Formats: sequence, C-alpha cells, structure tokens
Amino acid sequence: MSSTARTLARPAAQAVADLRAVREQWGDLLAAIERPPAAQWPPRECAGFLDQLAAADRADDDLEPAAPRVGRLPLTLREHPAPLNLDALDAALEVEADLFDLADQIAEQVQRPVRRVPKPHRSGRTVAAVDARDRDNPARWHYAGQGNPGSRAYGLHWAAVWVEGRVCDEDLDGDLFAPLSPRLFDHAAAVAARARRTVERALERDGRTTHLDTPCPWCGGQLVGQTRPGGEPVVTCSTGEGCGAPVVLDRGRRKWRGAELVGLWEAMDAARNRTEDSTP
Repeated sequence: MSSTARTLARPAAQAVADLRAVREQWGDLLAAIERPPAAQWPPRECAGFLDQLAAADRADDDLEPAAPRVGRLPLTLREHPAPLNLDALDAALEVEADLFDLADQIAEQVQRPVRRVPKPHRSGRTVAAVDARDRDNPARWHYAGQGNPGSRAYGLHWAAVWVEGRVCDEDLDGDLFAPLSPRLFDHAAAVAARARRTVERALERDGRTTHLDTPCPWCGGQLVGQTRPGGEPVVTCSTGEGCGAPVVLDRGRRKWRGAELVGLWEAMDAARNRTEDSTP
C-alpha cells in the first residue's frame, strides 16, 4: 500500500486520531496526578486552562527535539513524592511504557541501523567507524540503555509524534525507514487505541453519564452530565423549553458545553450557598 493510500485508510486515520488524543490530554493527566480524585462532575481536569496548557505543550513537542527538556522527562525518570491520585499515576505510567515500547519495536523492524563509514586508524589501516551524523539524526528513534534514556528523554509527546510518522509512512523518500508490515501496523493501532482508552478512563472522559445532585439553578430540573471520548463534557437540563437558562436550545433542551459550563458552575454554587444560608 502506498503512503497516500495508507494515510487515507480508515485504520490509519483512527490510529492517528488516537495518538493525538493521548497527546492532547497528556497535560491533563499529569495535572491529575498531583490532585486528589474529584468528587464532582465533570472532573476538575476538564478545566479550560489545563486544556490550553496541553495545547501549548503539544505545539512545542510537534517540533523536532533539539535537546532533552526536564519538563518532558519520562515519568519513570521523575520522582513522585506522595502523588494524590494513584489511579492517574498508574494510567500515565502504563501509557508511557506502552508507547515507548511500541516505538522500540517499530524502530527495531523498520529503522535502518546506523551506517558505518571507513576511517583511517593510527595503525595505518582503515577501519569501519560509526557515522556520527547518521547516528545523531533527530528523525531516528534512539534506544535506551546503560543509563541513557535515548529518545525517551523527550517524553511521551515525542514518542507519539514519532509513532504517528511511522503509521503514516512518512519520510520514506530516504533509506532511514521502511514501511510498517501489516502485522506491525495492526499492533501499533491497537496500542494507540488502548492508550487513548486508558487516558480517557483515568480522566473520566470515557463516555459516562452522571445525574448531578444539584438541580438546575433556573428551573429546578434534573441536570445530566455527559462525557464523550475525545469530546468536551456537556450538561443537559431535563425540563426542556420551559427552562430559562441563558443558553441556546439544542433539540428542545438547554445544554451547557465549553466556556458555558463556567457560568453553570457559578450559578450552581450560588444556589447551594443560598440553600445553606436558609437552613436553620
């Protein structure tokens, strides 16, 4: 299959979407490690400023890495004094290890070994020496070993970007990479899908529906929160058109999503405070 055909193929598109979803939510998952699990819906990790942080982090890592950065170090190389959310830490460690191992497996099968070039020796003989430029090519995936983290030093973002390139058969115009075999491609797609499910489950973004305890501040109706894999959380009021909430109707229901949720949370907090103040 040609590069273009594979890039347009549905399995490849899904694998790319899964890898990007992991990258886009990675900042949220790292933040969740340092916070106790949230009791309210949606999880605090859905806050807009964290999404912006993840987007900025992603933009940095889309560039070829020039040098390892401490902020991107693998979780296995960092210290985690008393993490507050062990489920989030376990999920992050699992996903990171899976993607690093996947990159190792792909590199082993499709990445050309480092060239060796003739080099004069002091004995007068010519010996085969490692081609330093080829060895240090930033497009390469560098294995970890003997205390050197290799490409893992650039963190999960770079691993996901690198695997995506192999899934899409990028950079095949030279001889550094060969196309993925069908079996290896299927394995890469399966690992990417599993990583996305793990991240979204840890962040409670795996398509669950929750009936909120606090009623609608405008009409007293039942509020229902929904999360969708790869999508933003949505809250729906069950009253229908009779609800006077200042949001547009969507299929006969008032719905809050994105920045509108901030106004809803503020109104719900105000309603709870009024109830507490009126309680003898």
